[in-house]
Amino acid sequence: MIDFNAIKKAAEGYQADMTKFLRDLIRLPGESTGEKETAARIVEEMKKLGFDEAGIDKMGNVIGYMGKGKTLIAFDGHIDTVGIGNLSNWKFDPYEGYETNEEIGGRGSSDQLGGPVSAIYAAKIMKDLGLLNDKYRVMVTGTVQEEDCDGLCWEYIIKEEGIKPEFVVITEPTNGNIYRGQRGRMEIRVEAQGISCHGSAPERGDNAIYKMGEILAEVKELNNRLKDDAFLGKGTLAVSQIYFSSPSRCAVADMCAISIDRRLTWGETYQNALEEIRALPSVKKYNAEVSMYKYERPSYTGVTYPIDCFFPAWVSPEDAPATQAMVKAYEGMYGKPKVDKWTFSTNGVSIMGRNGIPCIGFGPGKEEEAHAPNEKTWKADLVHCAAVYAALPSIYTEAK
Repeated sequence: MIDFNAIKKAAEGYQADMTKFLRDLIRLPGESTGEKETAARIVEEMKKLGFDEAGIDKMGNVIGYMGKGKTLIAFDGHIDTVGIGNLSNWKFDPYEGYETNEEIGGRGSSDQLGGPVSAIYAAKIMKDLGLLNDKYRVMVTGTVQEEDCDGLCWEYIIKEEGIKPEFVVITEPTNGNIYRGQRGRMEIRVEAQGISCHGSAPERGDNAIYKMGEILAEVKELNNRLKDDAFLGKGTLAVSQIYFSSPSRCAVADMCAISIDRRLTWGETYQNALEEIRALPSVKKYNAEVSMYKYERPSYTGVTYPIDCFFPAWVSPEDAPATQAMVKAYEGMYGKPKVDKWTFSTNGVSIMGRNGIPCIGFGPGKEEEAHAPNEKTWKADLVHCAAVYAALPSIYTEAK
């Protein structure tokens, strides 16, 4: 019988330690491919707390283990952050951050340094309270390059390290809810060619920007016709970037290209998404090239692991064992949870979307704080997540 009150009390007792640890991580700027110091600080904390193993793989991911049981249960949190954007939009130093009785502010406080903090201390609570047994082993990760290329880190962990947990808890922010899915996404490039000429006589050339203007209008309208799903919601697209080439500001452009952020709902494929754009009349008219981007940026350790920029949608059923175990762990301490889905994308695109390993989400912070100036999280969230995480493996393995 699990003593939920004891777990809650233990998590509350670690609030100050978790707060200090999170503030330490915030002070270490760690954008994608720059996570070296953050990774080292996390390994240091794992060793201090008595993890059985704690280290960094060749790609730069932190991987720590607690326990010796047969069933491997993983808690994933990415440790890279986005940049700070326009500093004038911040009311405080994003890297020094701030702390009140209830909040912790700073870049990465919500997205998503708080998740690994709660997971690491949850493993400590399992050890403190004697919850570890021969049924399960806990794996806690601090994964890299998620903001650049979500799921890349787990493609490496699964395919190169050969690690395949029975299920993975995604610790991205969930607004206090349990999340069991997300839309997928892909990154598309559309490129139109033209012929340059002197700007004083534009009729002599073939303006690629004008061609792209027609394409943009049809791409915008396509967004209204994309598939909808009762749970994950509607597929969407947004033009996120535009490029051109021209000999000078006094010349007609000979190339124009756009990047499209395409969100894929359940049942949509990258092949269909590409064909929808290729079928647009203006794309056909101007023989524009439609392609998918590839990510090939080296990690901070120098490892390059190329991957197509396609990140599949995934959904865990409501009656899946991991979903049910998470709900019971939450109910044991905090009442009935809301079970919902993310708006944004997570490492689940690789773990479950590409590799079929079940995922369930629960993490400190709110989605709307992600990537925003004046980002913050809540101390109570760190405590609640650590407590639920600590109870989860025992509930899951007892039900098997």
